Amino acid sequence: MKQKYVYYTVPVLGTIFCLWYIFAATCDGIYSDYIRLVNSYLPDVFNPKLFFVPDILTRIPINYLARIINVTFFDYNIMFDRILGVLALGLSGAFITAYCVRKKLSYGWLLVVMAVLFSLNKWEMLNNGSGFAHFLSFALFYWHYEGMDRVWSGSDRYYDRILLIVLPFPITLLVAGPYCAIYTVTVLLSCLMMYLLKRRRLGLQPLVYGGAALVPFLLYLWSNAYAVEDHAAPATVPLLTQLMDTPGFFIRFFVKSFSSMVIEGERAEQIFRTNGPFLFLGLLVIAFYLLALWYNWYYRLYEETILPFLLIISGGCNHLLIVLSRWIFLNENYGLSSRYALQFQTGILGILLTFALLFRKRKYRIGTGVKLAAGIACLVFVLGNCYTTYTEIKKAPHRLELYEKRAKLSLKFEQLTDDELRENFEYRPNRSDSGQKVRSALTILKENGYSVFREDNQ
Repeated sequence: MKQKYVYYTVPVLGTIFCLWYIFAATCDGIYSDYIRLVNSYLPDVFNPKLFFVPDILTRIPINYLARIINVTFFDYNIMFDRILGVLALGLSGAFITAYCVRKKLSYGWLLVVMAVLFSLNKWEMLNNGSGFAHFLSFALFYWHYEGMDRVWSGSDRYYDRILLIVLPFPITLLVAGPYCAIYTVTVLLSCLMMYLLKRRRLGLQPLVYGGAALVPFLLYLWSNAYAVEDHAAPATVPLLTQLMDTPGFFIRFFVKSFSSMVIEGERAEQIFRTNGPFLFLGLLVIAFYLLALWYNWYYRLYEETILPFLLIISGGCNHLLIVLSRWIFLNENYGLSSRYALQFQTGILGILLTFALLFRKRKYRIGTGVKLAAGIACLVFVLGNCYTTYTEIKKAPHRLELYEKRAKLSLKFEQLTDDELRENFEYRPNRSDSGQKVRSALTILKENGYSVFREDNQ
C-alpha cells in the first residue's frame, strides 16, 4: 500500500511543476485564440443563442461551462484556464500511474514515463489556456483505455463495463472536439480485437462497447457538417493534386513530426540547420514505434494487456491526422509545433510502457537486443525531453516578459493603431481586420471589467 502512494507522488509532483511553470512564464491577458473567443461569447456567457447552434459539438461544450465559471467568479482571468489545463494533465498522469501500479511496473519505469508526460515540450498548449479541454480530453481517453484494458485482462471491477458504454458520450459530445476522431478509431479497433480474441469470455459485449463509441461520433460528424471553416491556408489545390506534385513534401512533413517527440520543434529549428537531423530523429522514433508493435506481438503482450498497443496506434494515427489536416499550410515543419505534443506523446507513452512490461522480473525472457533497444529508447526520450524542459525553463522569464508587455499594451489599446494591435496580439496577423478584432475584444473586456481591466489590476 505504501508503494502505491509513493507511485502517485510522481504525477502530483509533475502537476506542481507545471503549475509553477505557467506562473513563471505567463500572466493574465488575452491574445491569439482568446481574441476570437471574447468577440464570440462575451460578455453574455449565459446567452442560449450562443450555445444552441447547429455545430455546437465542434465548439467543445465544456468550454461554455468553464467560461461561465471564469466570468462569474474570476472576471475572466486567463490563468484560470491554464490551471485547469495543468490539473487535467495531472489527471492523465494519475490514470497512467494507476495502470503502472496495477501491472506492477518498476518505479524507475514510472519516472521515465512521467518525464515524457510532464515534459515542457507542450509549452504552447500549457501557456494558451484556451486549450485546457484538450488536456482534459486526453485524460478521459486514458481513463477509457485503462478501463478497456481491465476488461480485456479480466481484472475489471463491477462498474468498468458500465463505464465503457457511458464514457464515450460525454467524452465525444462534451470534451474531445476534433480529437474524438482518433479516439473513436482507437476504441473501435480495440473492440474489434476484443471480439476476435476474447469472444469466448466476453460474448457480444465488445460490439456493445463499439456501438457506444460510434453513436456519439456520428452525432459529432453530423454537427461538424454545419461548421464553417475559417482559416487562411495558402494551399489552392486538392490533397491528391498536391500529393502528386510534391510527394516529398508529405514524406518529410510526416517523418519530421516524429522528431518533435525528442526535441521540441522551436528549439530544434534553432539548432538544426538542415533536414538531416530532423529526418534522422524522426526515423528513429518511427523505428521505436515499429519495434514496440513487434514486441507486443512477438512476446504476446496483447494476451495480458492492450493499453500500450492502443496508445501506440493512437499516437501514430495522430501523426497521420496532422499531416492530412495541416498540409494545407504548405510548411513541412508545421508538425513540429509544440501544440501537437499532447497528441503525439500518446504513442511514446505506449512505447515506453511496452518496454516496462517486458522488464518485469521473471515475466518475460528478453534478450540483449531488447535490453539495448529499451536503453536507447530511454536515453533518447528522457534526455531529449529533459533538454527541452531545461531550455523552456530558461525561456520562462522571457515568455513572462512578453505576456506582461502584452498586458500593458492592452491597458492602453485605445492609443494604439490597428497595425500595432495586429503585430502584438498574435491574432491572424495576415488578415486585414486583425487589429480591428483585437480592438473589439479589448473593448468588451474594458467595458465589463474583465481580465487585465479588473479593478485589482488597475
